[in-house]
Amino acid sequence: MKEKDRRLAQASDGAESARPLRNDFNLEAATGKGNRKTSRNGVYLFNTALFSTVFAAVIVPFAVLRQSVDAAAIFVALLAALLALNVVHVAMDWERCVVMRFGRLVRVAGPGLFFTVPLVEFIAARVDQRTMATPFGAEETLTADLVPVDVDAVLFWMVWNPQKACTEVEDYPRAVSWIAQTTMRNAVGSLSIAEVATRRDQLDHELQETIAQKTEAWGITIISVEIRDILIPKELQDSMSREAQAERERNARVILAEIEQDISEMFSGAAKVYSRDELALQLRTMSLVYESVKAGNGGVVVLPSSFGDSFNLPGSGGGSAAGGAAGVVAGTAAAAGAITGAAEHNPIADLAKKLMS
Repeated sequence: MKEKDRRLAQASDGAESARPLRNDFNLEAATGKGNRKTSRNGVYLFNTALFSTVFAAVIVPFAVLRQSVDAAAIFVALLAALLALNVVHVAMDWERCVVMRFGRLVRVAGPGLFFTVPLVEFIAARVDQRTMATPFGAEETLTADLVPVDVDAVLFWMVWNPQKACTEVEDYPRAVSWIAQTTMRNAVGSLSIAEVATRRDQLDHELQETIAQKTEAWGITIISVEIRDILIPKELQDSMSREAQAERERNARVILAEIEQDISEMFSGAAKVYSRDELALQLRTMSLVYESVKAGNGGVVVLPSSFGDSFNLPGSGGGSAAGGAAGVVAGTAAAAGAITGAAEHNPIADLAKKLMS
């Protein structure tokens, strides 16, 4: 395994062993395909062809001149082939190779075909400049209000300066993973549980800025930080649910009280208007009567008015209680009969007749 692949594998193993991710999904099942990594088979095939060509170019003259191939000829051919592999190199388009000469950095080569001096220069590292995705998290981290939470996130980053990434830090993939985890713990510890749950976007931005400041000296750029999940203890989830329900009920009652206050103020204003204009009150009364009987459900509407005075008989004295009551009842019955359309039998009219007799 190449140096870069070995480092990436170590960083990935370290991150997963330090923090097992929750609620992960099967990427292969979701995409319908397996490994989607880019391939270096072309480079390996080129190295194989180069090795075979140089080996054959050296062993064939020995076989022709000496009419036989001995161990010395094979040794010389193998040595020449290995030297050829140390001279000719191929870097992929996304790779940069840090070349050292006697332990000193001389250049960053690639992409494409490049050459080095055998036994003098060597490739210290192959740096992948594509965007990397590093999962990390903070397990059982205490918030500012002493609530333990588990936070899972993904860090997207890339190397913009291979020279610094190789010389300033020993293992930059693992260093990025650990610094992201410690920064996450510090950020969560400075916020309350409510802020952690409701300020995800702002927390992502703060984490990105903080991690970028620490990794800039390593030649690494932080593209973004995405929080995947925030896990709260179940006991606390129940209490937070009850608290949220109580808060919503309180808000509903406050809104209802405000509406009732507005309606009462409107009624008070309407009463003042009706007190100043009697005709407006009568029109409003007529409107209410019309609204109550227009549905045609046969309801009875009793309207106390001066209409019942016409039913007072001359012999009743005009002031007796029975005559007055009979007049009011008769007038009411007549109004009710007119409104409801009762044609055959009206018990209120019968009662009025008995009182008048």
